[in-house]
Amino acid sequence: MIKALLKPIYKSYEWMLEREVKNGRKPEHIAIIMDGNRRLAERLGLKPWQGHRLGAEKLETVLEWCLDLGIKTMTAYAFSTENFDRPREEVKKLFDLFEKYFNKAAANEKIHKNKARIRAIGKIEKFPERVRNAIKNAEEATKDYDNFHLNLAVAYGGRQEILDAVKKIASDVREGRLDVNAVDETTISKNLYTNGLPDPDLIIRTSGEERISGFLLWQSAYSELYFCESYWPGFRKIDFLRAVRTFQQRKRRFGR
Repeated sequence: MIKALLKPIYKSYEWMLEREVKNGRKPEHIAIIMDGNRRLAERLGLKPWQGHRLGAEKLETVLEWCLDLGIKTMTAYAFSTENFDRPREEVKKLFDLFEKYFNKAAANEKIHKNKARIRAIGKIEKFPERVRNAIKNAEEATKDYDNFHLNLAVAYGGRQEILDAVKKIASDVREGRLDVNAVDETTISKNLYTNGLPDPDLIIRTSGEERISGFLLWQSAYSELYFCESYWPGFRKIDFLRAVRTFQQRKRRFGR
């Protein structure tokens, strides 16, 4: 009864908040650490992979919110290099989910209508062939789009990304393709997985944890951080809008 009475108040607040946010400065790139799938599943008496499935559904919803606000890039942290060490059954179910998600995205009408380019960033070679093929399918189907960029960080580690960049640069210097004195911040950025994309303006982490867990270590140097108590599958539009409004209210100095 109380919940039914509060629903119109909630929707009214959401509408006012959305109007306020749409009139403000938008982040060009939002990055999200989608945390809390397993904990929510445990609270609901579900298997861990059922929580991950709910999380994948939430990602599709948040993508629509970003498109609606005119945000141009979203990067979601879906699977770290450390996650390979989780229980075998859970990892296999995650592989099943990735295969299904990327293949579904390749044929998604909304993806094509909004000309959204999909990229997987991380050590993709660590996945079984069926997952790699699904990733390739989504990337190939959207490679010519540039209206929106959706990056899925899978088999991803921030230190590994920087290490890979350093190795590429060292190889170029050794082979004479690059003068060591010409190496600067731009050189490193161009050799990261996110080459060609702007650094994230706003990083959101759900589940109440307040750390970035190695996510976009180089790129997040001047990102605004927002931590939300909701578990990822329970992340509400109000939570999303509050995060963007908080970004709008902050004065970015970029170290100056």
